[in-house]
Amino acid sequence: MNKTIITVVSFGTAALLLLSCGSSRRAAVPIAETPLLAEQPKQTDTLTTGTIQVGDTISLIDAVKLALDNNPGLKVYYSEIKAREARTWQESLLPNPELDVEMENLFGSGLYKSLNSSETTISLGQLIQLAGKREKRTKVAALQSDLANWDYEAKRLDVFTEVVSAFTFMLASQERIKVYEELHELATEFVKTISSRVKAGKISPAELARAQVELSVTDIELKRARRELKAARQRLAATWGSVSPEFQSVKGKLDIPPDIPPLEKLMALIVDNPDLMRWTVEMEERRAVKELEKARAVPDPFVRGGYRYLNESKDNAFVVGFSIPLPVFNRNQGAVQEAEYQVRKAEQQRRTTETSIKTRLAESYQQLSALYNEAITLKEEIIPDAGEAFEVIKQGYLMGKFASIDVLVAQRTLFEARVRYLNSLTEFNQTVADIERLTGHSLANVK
Repeated sequence: MNKTIITVVSFGTAALLLLSCGSSRRAAVPIAETPLLAEQPKQTDTLTTGTIQVGDTISLIDAVKLALDNNPGLKVYYSEIKAREARTWQESLLPNPELDVEMENLFGSGLYKSLNSSETTISLGQLIQLAGKREKRTKVAALQSDLANWDYEAKRLDVFTEVVSAFTFMLASQERIKVYEELHELATEFVKTISSRVKAGKISPAELARAQVELSVTDIELKRARRELKAARQRLAATWGSVSPEFQSVKGKLDIPPDIPPLEKLMALIVDNPDLMRWTVEMEERRAVKELEKARAVPDPFVRGGYRYLNESKDNAFVVGFSIPLPVFNRNQGAVQEAEYQVRKAEQQRRTTETSIKTRLAESYQQLSALYNEAITLKEEIIPDAGEAFEVIKQGYLMGKFASIDVLVAQRTLFEARVRYLNSLTEFNQTVADIERLTGHSLANVK
C-alpha cells in the first residue's frame, strides 16, 4: 500500500512539474531614460557622497543629483514598481494541487461496526487552466509593472523640473538681494548728501524727508528679499526631502540663450514625453486584459486521481475524477465587453493626452517668446538708457541743475528695471524647464 501511495504522489508531482514548464517574465522591462535626464552630467562639481555640509555653495548639478537620489516621492514610485513585480511573480504561479484523504464505511453498525469494512481513498487533484490563462494573466501583471516604470520616469522628470525651478528662483533671489543692497547703499549715501546740503541751508528739509522715505522703502524691500531667499532655500532643500537646509547659497548664472528653437521642432519632440510614451504600453495592457477576459470564458477542468484501499477484501484500486463548470449562464461576457470599452477608452485618453501636451507646449512657447523679447529689451535698451539717465541726473543734481526728486525717480527707475530684468530671467528659465518637461529634451541641445 505504501509503495502504491508513493507512486501516486510521485506521478502527481511529475505532472505538476510538466504543467509548470514555460517561462513568464516577472520583472518590469527596463525603459530608455528620457533624453533630458540622460543628457545631465553624471558627476557633481562639489558633492561626491550625496551629502552637504553647513555653509556649502551648491550647483544645479548638485541639487539635481541630491533630489533624484533622495526625493521621498520618487521612493514611493520605486516601491510601487517592486510591488507590481511581486504581483507579476504571484500571477505566474500555478494553482496549488489538492490532496484529498477520505475514509468510508467505518464506525457504523453490523458489518461496518469497526474498521474491517472501511475503504480509504487518497487522491491528488489539480485545476487545469486552459486557454493560456496563466500566461495571459502574467502578461497583464508584467505590463502593469512596465506602466509603473513609466510613471516613475515621469515623476523623475517632475522632480527635475521642480529642482530647476526652485534653483532658478533661489539664484534670482540672491541676485535680487545684491540689487537691493546696492540700492540701499545709494539711498543711504544720498540721504547723507542731502542732509549736509540741508544743514548748509542750500535746500529745503522737505527734500531730506523725501529721501529718508525712499531709504525706508528700500530697507523694507531689502528685508523682504532676504525673507524670500530664506524661503527659496527651504523650497530647494525640500526637493531632496530636507526640512532644514544646511547649504548657504547656490552658484550659477541667470542668462538667456542667443536664440530659441522654433515651435515646430519642439512639437516634434513630444514623442519622448513619458506621459505620452506610457500610452503605448497602456494600450498593450488593455488589449492583454481583453484577451485574458476572453480566456476566462473557457471553463477550467479539475482532475483528480488516486488510490483506494478496501480493508475488508484487502484489495486496492485506482480512482479518477473529473469536473468542469458548465458555461450556461456566465460566459464572462460582461467582463469581455468591459475590457473592449477600456481599450477604446485608452485610445481616447491617449489622444486627449497628446492634445493636452501640445496645447500646453504652445502656450508655454508663447510665454517663452514674450519673456525672451522682454529680457532682450531690458538688457540691451532699457537698463543702459536708465543707467545713463541716472548718472546724468545725479551729476546734474550736484551742480544744481536737478531737484532731489529727479534723482530719486531716476534711481528708482533704474533699479526697478534691473529687478524686472531679474524677474524676466527667472520666469524665462522656469518656462524653459516647463518646456523641457513637455518635450523630454534640453532646449540647449535642440538645433
